Amino acid sequence: MILLVELLSTLAETVFDVLPIALIILFFQIFVINKPLPKPTRLFIGFLYVLIGLSFFLAGLEKALFPIGRLMAEQLTHIEFITDGVDTLNPSWLDYYWVYIFAFAIGASTTIAEPALMAVAIKANEVSAGAIGVWGLRLAVALGVALGIALGTWRIVVGIPIHYFIIPGYVVVVVQTWFAPKMIVPLAYDSGGVTTSTVTVPLVAALGLGLAESVPGRDPLIDGFGLIAFASLFPMMTVMAYAQGSARISRRNSKKLQQRPD
Repeated sequence: MILLVELLSTLAETVFDVLPIALIILFFQIFVINKPLPKPTRLFIGFLYVLIGLSFFLAGLEKALFPIGRLMAEQLTHIEFITDGVDTLNPSWLDYYWVYIFAFAIGASTTIAEPALMAVAIKANEVSAGAIGVWGLRLAVALGVALGIALGTWRIVVGIPIHYFIIPGYVVVVVQTWFAPKMIVPLAYDSGGVTTSTVTVPLVAALGLGLAESVPGRDPLIDGFGLIAFASLFPMMTVMAYAQGSARISRRNSKKLQQRPD
């Protein structure tokens, strides 16, 4: 009964959040475009599906993904787990190596399963006539997210301010933009955005908050947030690096073919 009440409450909040979007679309359709809605019954049923799906998704986040991320952070940073034969009063950042491994693994796996990234990779493959591989793009993005989240968890453990990482990171992205193949640059920037979607964000956010609450001397508000920024930044680097590497290999193979005697 309690779960049903929570679901209904989540549904009401979802309706309140989504209704303005529907009203804006209706306004433009009726008063700006001056055309009636095509197949209104079908659109209404689809809108109900969206509301129900979002409600179950938000309830699932609250009941499953957020607690899992926080629980893993608490268990991996528990003093009895990380201090096996070392000073229990003053653990080093090296003692948290399982946190970094878990962050890398969860970043890569959630990105591979990210529906938004799948859609972008398939469309990029279609538009580029196969020049951009679906799995090549997905693996490049997954590697970037994994590295970013692992580095972000290390930042939380050692307590270094986030701008020491983000500013140099975007400087690297700007430099890469000048040298990367032009067709990959917009896709690389989009890849940094689609990674922070339905699957990745809940676990990453919960992991950061749980880690900041568990590591001594860390403030959840100051240190707990920011992992999503790392998850957005590093895929841009890895996707452009992947394109640069592919272009270099292609040029090298072309030169070999040209130098080969007939």
